[in-house]
Order: sequence, then structure tokens, then C-alpha cells
Amino acid sequence: MKRGRSADGRGEVGYQSIMLILQSSSALAGIEDAPVRLRSRRSWRDKVRTAFRGIKLGVRGHSSFFIHFFVTALVLAAAIVLHCDLVQWCLLLGCIGMVLTTELVNSAIEALFRGLDEESGFRAGPCLDIAAGAVLLASITASVIGSLIFLSRLIEMCAPLFQSRP
Repeated sequence: MKRGRSADGRGEVGYQSIMLILQSSSALAGIEDAPVRLRSRRSWRDKVRTAFRGIKLGVRGHSSFFIHFFVTALVLAAAIVLHCDLVQWCLLLGCIGMVLTTELVNSAIEALFRGLDEESGFRAGPCLDIAAGAVLLASITASVIGSLIFLSRLIEMCAPLFQSRP
């Protein structure tokens, strides 16, 4: 049996092995019948379902997401019209993902902030400002990258029009 593999060779340590290790370590520490509770493993389907629910909760009710989605549609339409190449598409999609991800993180921090009492909320206020600043910085960065890509494409497409004719 290789190190780190269970008896069935699946590459993971079994539940019984973990329980045995935890029980022996608690016995060595002098803890009698320490309650051991392991979290059951979730399937990938459950993890993906939870992630999509998080996106839905983050998007729902936040007007800034609708602005981001509108700008995303404009960027995708411009990339199609200007015939961007693969690298430019990757950069544009990376920028879109960066902005939407920072907006989701900002929404999560805002959701945590709403659950705080007034005193804790006052102390945590700068955290909201930092999260909003992250969204702004991501949006500005994406705008600069998108502008550079689209301007270069426009210049390439219009260059034949401005060349001198013999």
C-alpha cells in the first residue's frame, strides 16, 4: 500500500482511518471520549449548485450588476464587430470576470455588514469602502485594457483608408 492511499487505492484516506487517528491522538492527549464530528463530503453537483446559488444571491437586487451586465454586452458586441483575435478575447473576458468577481465579493461583504449591530457596523465601515474601492479599481483597469484593445483594432481597420494612393 502506497503512502497517502487507502486500502482500496482510491487515493484518499478513509473515514475509519481518520477516526482512528483522531481517537488515538485524543487518547495520547488525555482527553476521554472527545466528541469528534467530521463534515461529510459534498458531491461536486452540490458544490456547483451552492456556487450558482451564491451568484444568484449576489446578482439579485444589486443595481450595479445590471450596469456591469449592460457594459459586458456592449464589450462583447464591440469585440464581435471589431473581429478581435483570440488573445484580445481572452483579455476582454478576463477583465469582465475580474470586475464581476470583485462585485460579488463586495456584495458578500455588504451582506455581512447588514448582519452587524450598529457599533460593530461603525467599526467595520472602512471594510465596505475598501471593497467598493476594489470594484472601482477593477472597473478602471478593465476600461483601460478594453480601450487599448478596441483602439488598436480601430486603428488597424482604418489604416488602409488613410494610406496614400499612388
